[in-house]
Amino acid sequence: MSLRKDKQKVIGEVFDDERIAGFLVGEAPEGINRDYYLLDRAYRGMKAENFATFVRMFQDRDLDLNCPGPDGRSLLARIEEHRQSAEYAAILKAAGAKS
Repeated sequence: MSLRKDKQKVIGEVFDDERIAGFLVGEAPEGINRDYYLLDRAYRGMKAENFATFVRMFQDRDLDLNCPGPDGRSLLARIEEHRQSAEYAAILKAAGAKS
């Protein structure tokens, strides 16, 4: 498949501070802690370097890094089980999160 000349392929998204702060906006689905929802959404949608900026912004708003998810565990406790999440887990630990 070829792209038209006026269309360019997007290789990587730009996550400036405004875009990262956008992940702090939104309501959680019923039954899910809002702080957990925001953290999880950022974890799933960002590269680690952007996630570090997000965590700083998250803390600046006095949100809870240790909030429980639907299973009662923190995001850190959950992602420590993921094979490729070590960098994200280190960011959360450095910010004071507990598993």
